[in-house]
Amino acid sequence: MKNPEQNLLPKLGYSREEVAKILGISVVSIDRLVRRRLLLPSRATRRPLFPAWEIERFLRETQVAA
Repeated sequence: MKNPEQNLLPKLGYSREEVAKILGISVVSIDRLVRRRLLLPSRATRRPLFPAWEIERFLRETQVAA
């Protein structure tokens, strides 16, 4: 039996709190990254939403070369 709460679509956007948890940093650090324009939220809603592709872009572009 399927869990009725399980979404049929993948999650496309994340809140500041969810992004902080995903990246393992504080919400204050997320705000700093946004202020520095290193992480860009969508402002289509009242609260900033971070698309999954934006989180992936941030990680790709800020990785340290080995």
